[in-house]
Amino acid sequence: MTAATIKRPRRSYAWLLLVPAGIWYLVFFLIPSFFPLVFSFAQSDPTGGVILKDFSLANYARFLDCNFLAWNEFGECIYLKVFTQTIVFALFGTLGCLLLAYPLAYFLATRVGKWRITLLVLIIIPFWTSFLIRTYAWVVLLADQGLINSFLVNLGLIADDARIPMLYNPFAVYLGIVYNYLPLMIFPLYVSLERLDKSLLEASKDLGADRFATFRQVTLPLTAPGLFTGILLTFIPLTGEYIVPAILGGSKTLLMGNLVANQFLQSRDWSFGSASSVMLILILVAFILIWYRASEGQEVEVV
Repeated sequence: MTAATIKRPRRSYAWLLLVPAGIWYLVFFLIPSFFPLVFSFAQSDPTGGVILKDFSLANYARFLDCNFLAWNEFGECIYLKVFTQTIVFALFGTLGCLLLAYPLAYFLATRVGKWRITLLVLIIIPFWTSFLIRTYAWVVLLADQGLINSFLVNLGLIADDARIPMLYNPFAVYLGIVYNYLPLMIFPLYVSLERLDKSLLEASKDLGADRFATFRQVTLPLTAPGLFTGILLTFIPLTGEYIVPAILGGSKTLLMGNLVANQFLQSRDWSFGSASSVMLILILVAFILIWYRASEGQEVEVV
């Protein structure tokens, strides 16, 4: 065997495909995330910005501190209360999207036939409009002099001086959240349901299972990946939501996104705003890791 006949192993350059995405991830995510982390240990300049000296955990201690108010014998953890309220809104908003999205996605995947594409386009159309404009549209609908109250007054169902307060409260925030984030839950569920092997459903029915048992034992486990994906796509951005509570909630509904924005733009307390955002990121990372382990176990069980 001559040297010319010896085949040298080919060098793989597949890793080069990761370079563009890696550079984008480094420049637009890792480096910007590094600054809030550093700022969270620094001191805020009263005129804006930070003073990069005397690093400490004071901002984190302030976030976790409970201020005992004179009129409240139980005390109140102000910032933890905002954080807890944010998680509650995100959980209930995600649950609301799930309860509406799963039946709709199931209907689109199994029942509509030739109208499927048309209905999917109708769901996508709101994404062609600005998120801000879609949120402001609910102000026109929910205001005391808005379309819904005026319609009820014209029907004689309510008096003109007894209009229903539907704006600037948690109800309006939940409504805006579910409306704006519902498509993010629908599409992963639709993909999972559309790819579901229908012969498995027929086999379940042939073996004597009713519709509920078939859904619980076959449909739901096999669509779990889409379910987990939809929940993550909805829950994660909800924890940092700023526009919906600012427009529909007014000053009565304060979430973490509003708290961080107020610290940077109004209070000019960049260090504490950075610490608040870092705390939120850490909780989200923990949630994602737990959810990933749960979804991984679910996928193994299904296979």
